[in-house]
Amino acid sequence: MSGAGVPVARERRHTLYFLREIRAFAPVFLDTEVDMTSVLAHRAATRAGGRPYSVVSYVLHGAARVLADHPEANAAARGKAVPRVRRYASVHGKLTLDKTLGGRRVVLSAVLPDLDRASLAEIQRQVWHYADGDPAQLPEFAPLARLHRLPKALGAFAFGRAVRPLGNRARRFGTFAVTSLGHRAVDGFHSVGGTTVTLGVGRIVERPVVRDGEIVIAPILRLNLAFDHRVIDGAEAADVLTEIKRALEEFAAPGPVVAASAAVSAAVSASAAEAEAGAATEAKAETEAAHPEARPDPTPTPTRAPTPEGSRR
Repeated sequence: MSGAGVPVARERRHTLYFLREIRAFAPVFLDTEVDMTSVLAHRAATRAGGRPYSVVSYVLHGAARVLADHPEANAAARGKAVPRVRRYASVHGKLTLDKTLGGRRVVLSAVLPDLDRASLAEIQRQVWHYADGDPAQLPEFAPLARLHRLPKALGAFAFGRAVRPLGNRARRFGTFAVTSLGHRAVDGFHSVGGTTVTLGVGRIVERPVVRDGEIVIAPILRLNLAFDHRVIDGAEAADVLTEIKRALEEFAAPGPVVAASAAVSAAVSASAAEAEAGAATEAKAETEAAHPEARPDPTPTPTRAPTPEGSRR
């Protein structure tokens, strides 16, 4: 092998283009712990109907509704000499995906549009679509293949031209991002996903907590938030993180999802163990790659088509 190294694989070029585009971000990091008892109880109760919901689907669902109530955070900034901020009427969530492309493990992502109006089941269907699909076959990822075929300089130019305008940003990058490494022994991590708010999802682990003055064991998720200080300040970001935490801890989906307390407790423990080990059925949908990236498509995005770049779990 040459001492000078080898070129970056063509399948990873979009990651480098993305990282170049987000250099202007001014990230600040927050984190909290979330008691996932309610989420895991719902997950266990609904898995009788087949495949369980992914943890990231609950995060996408809760975060979208919180951001709809915080238009200052559902926004993006651009420009140095004359900085501008644009706020978006709808909430689009970017989910990072761990995929194999051209025989190489890469990070891609999909933008799920209008999540503030989508049900949990609708969100999960989209997550499964991209988690299960072969990126070489899914039409939503065809623009990525075209980008990879371009010479590097032209590819970087095309990527920047597609994602820089604030009018395109929501559909290309999403208005918030969720990335996860929770199927591995990762308690928490921070990532900048090209959006004002990026949520990093760790594993769920049973930990001792205090309730009503007594120590009990509960399934705990470390939830991290990175925010762009150009767009919002720490107080707004803290409100967003606190409300997402509350949405997950008080999760109650519509419909008769009820179980006896003993059965739910047993199911919650089983689900927590499964989440920590990483269920094979959701590993693709819920993991994050250490370097999220954005949709490199310089062409218009289909109505519900996401944009390549990002993670796993």
